[in-house]
Amino acid sequence: MKFHSTPTILGAMAATALCLAGVALAGGQAPATPAPVPAPTQVMAEDAFKNVQVLKGYSVPQFMEAMGFFCASLGQSCEYCHDLVHGTWDDYATDNAHKNMARKMVLMMTAINKANFGGRRAVTCYSCHGGSTSPKITPSLALVYGTPSPEDPNDVPLGDAPKGVTADQILDKYLQAIGGAQRLAALTSFTAKGISVGYGDEAYDRPVEIFAKAPAQRSTVIHTLSGDNTTTFDGRAAWVAAPATAAPVPVLALAGTDLDGARIDAALSFPAQLKTTLTGWRVGEPTTIDDKEVQIVQGMAAPGRPVRLFFDKTSGLLVRQLRFTDSPIGLNPLQIDYSDYRAVAGVKMPYRWVVTWLDGMATFTMSDVQANAAVDAAKFNKPAPPAPPPPKPAVR
Repeated sequence: MKFHSTPTILGAMAATALCLAGVALAGGQAPATPAPVPAPTQVMAEDAFKNVQVLKGYSVPQFMEAMGFFCASLGQSCEYCHDLVHGTWDDYATDNAHKNMARKMVLMMTAINKANFGGRRAVTCYSCHGGSTSPKITPSLALVYGTPSPEDPNDVPLGDAPKGVTADQILDKYLQAIGGAQRLAALTSFTAKGISVGYGDEAYDRPVEIFAKAPAQRSTVIHTLSGDNTTTFDGRAAWVAAPATAAPVPVLALAGTDLDGARIDAALSFPAQLKTTLTGWRVGEPTTIDDKEVQIVQGMAAPGRPVRLFFDKTSGLLVRQLRFTDSPIGLNPLQIDYSDYRAVAGVKMPYRWVVTWLDGMATFTMSDVQANAAVDAAKFNKPAPPAPPPPKPAVR
């Protein structure tokens, strides 16, 4: 599947917000009960973009996540519905036959769900299209009699828990595997430097800096050719600041499932508090990832917002996180795969992780991690709009 290579706000948010989960350090401080987080002021899609007709009343992140859902459902890039002649945000406003059909399909899907499922989002674009521009209406004999495709470990249902295995046991094994309570308690902050390789136009080495402080503060800065891409979580609120080429709004406050993600990533940075970050823990049937047996536990970030964690059954280490962002037309899966665990101050952490979302992928590799480093509190403030990169010198 090929997607448009120009980064979108979805790509910017996923690549930065998800990279927060990459370094799984732990702190021993018990998380204080935070004060209620005031609802952030959300920029609506119709205020940021031109010619929005159907998906009004949704925030910019939700709107862009819907665009990623369209791409994945049809197996097409942005250009399928948009005439990107000049490479500007205004290009997306131009109407064409495919965009007008998409609007009709959204209204049809909404009507089906309202009439048959009480308005619950039971039918989505992907239900019929499944990665193709034309829904299949005739059974395929090749599929009926062919070799079944391998089961996607992300789709393994949560059935009855294996006998004698509890979520507490799996999570405790993980905490012991990365260092144990005493070593985890000794780590209260860290800084990290490394490289991120993005997708499409971002497929080059981009320096990354990460700053974290227990119990739940985290900031990540990706230095791109278009300007810095910053995601910050101060323990209660989160923001993304992205270059103009990647986002129509320079600084966005995160809410809903996007805010959940920032909070979960901070918790995974200091996983001694992981058990209380999510609720309603359940254990799934074991499955395999890369030919290794893994155990699945699922917790809820909020009602209807599941997060799955996959642990190597032998080592106990975390190998995958799966969560979802909520778009107007369906849930968008966000996956992070962890590897190359190394010991820092007695605590094992992944030095490499791969972030995959519906319209992109990014690989992060750390080279320098400093435990218990002094971190300026200003690192966790709301980021400023990114400055444009300096102009390139004229060629003579």
